Amino acid sequence: MKENFYIYILSSKKRGTLYVGVTSNLLKRVYEHKNGFSEGFTEKYGVHRLVYYEIAKDAEAALTRERQIKKWNRVWKLKLIEEHN
Repeated sequence: MKENFYIYILSSKKRGTLYVGVTSNLLKRVYEHKNGFSEGFTEKYGVHRLVYYEIAKDAEAALTRERQIKKWNRVWKLKLIEEHN
């Protein structure tokens, strides 16, 4: 069975602090963020609300897309989120 990879965006609140990440297990990763298992940025800023995700065909594609989104300005990220929610 082929493993899926996910690019995801978390937010602290509506239009709050954003975090872009990549994982092969979205449910587990969001659980880790919500329960403080992920030290660092997301814990410090309370970023634990999943607001967007997309599926990539493989790990390389997921990492490329993550880097692309991370380079975007905030307005573009918010537009992406709002278009899909």
